[in-house]
Amino acid sequence: MASVVMRKVSKAYGRTRPVVQDVDLDVAPGEFCVLLGASGCGKSTLLRMIAGLEDITSGELLIDGKPMNSVPAARRGVAMVFQSYALFPHMTVYENLSFGLTLAKVDKAVIHEKVLAAARSLQLETLLDRLPKALSGGQRQRVAIGRAIVREPGVFLFDEPLSNLDAALRVQTRHEIARVHQRIARASTIYVTHDQVEAMTLADRIVLLNSGDALREQGSLAQCGSPLELYHHPRNRFVAGFIGSPTMNFIAAELVDARERLARVRLPSGELLDVAVEAGHLPPGAPLTLGVRPEDAGASTDSQYVVREVRWQERLGDATYVYLQGDSAQALWIMKLPGAANVRPGQRLPVVLAPQSLHAFDDKGNALVRCIEGVSPTMPGFTTQRTKTSTSEEAV
Repeated sequence: MASVVMRKVSKAYGRTRPVVQDVDLDVAPGEFCVLLGASGCGKSTLLRMIAGLEDITSGELLIDGKPMNSVPAARRGVAMVFQSYALFPHMTVYENLSFGLTLAKVDKAVIHEKVLAAARSLQLETLLDRLPKALSGGQRQRVAIGRAIVREPGVFLFDEPLSNLDAALRVQTRHEIARVHQRIARASTIYVTHDQVEAMTLADRIVLLNSGDALREQGSLAQCGSPLELYHHPRNRFVAGFIGSPTMNFIAAELVDARERLARVRLPSGELLDVAVEAGHLPPGAPLTLGVRPEDAGASTDSQYVVREVRWQERLGDATYVYLQGDSAQALWIMKLPGAANVRPGQRLPVVLAPQSLHAFDDKGNALVRCIEGVSPTMPGFTTQRTKTSTSEEAV
């Protein structure tokens, strides 16, 4: 069982801007940590630095409490599974699984026992005599995972291992990886992906890296926490927009007034809304961005709402996604409705924007503290403005 600690780790190539910047990260023994981010944000580079395949420009890496900056990859006690499988094409499955142990001159009987145990856990027993060219993509990836298992490392590293598989195989192999981690609980796992479904379903903790914008440097940590923490309590607008599918709706607004645990805001269209956030440190008129997830923006008049026109819908069977005109010609809002719902373009729907469901971000993109427990739906002295629906405005 090994921990992984990174202190102010950065990586730059020549004089270009660093692709990884000042990363502080602690991965506890036995933890499943997912490095998540868009392509090019530096997550694979970070993983390769842990593996010893890339030099660290600055900062310190410790594995199991021991400094690793200058330790060769073969002596770090880690095993890495690559996106491309990296199997030896001229070797059978058995030979691929046993290769690392053979190089280490482990006793043949021990090798045989470990290879068979790994093959059983990954349903590879009947494939041990096959060459990689005779395997499916999912089977090849299971062989790559098995090759890592037999080494019994302190740390497992996965570099987008499912990106070359089709949708069904991705789900199946994801379950295999989760099962392997549960069975070998003593090993820490660091897993790189750009797929938030993989991150949300596998991770004990997600480390989301910035992809770079005017306010945040590429390769720095945007937020680190449990999957539900990032989903329900994003630290900034970047995290809120990255986590969740479909993405969070963002709505321009300005602060009208703020009292304890509740703020009143005005939309560009003039509607007034209450938001359950702490905004007392901001002056009236301060620009804000509201956020609401599609599943929280149902078509109802049970809470405060605004009315918007339907542009089109996507019916997926278990759910219907309705696209509504936002506050500009380019802006669209997405609302998730039950699969049986059916709307038509041009129809006007009431969109729920309940105070406790709304997020709010300041002009720098930082999230305001949400107050989602024990909050009255409206402020004392405030009357929530509602837009009346006409006879053609139907709730579904």
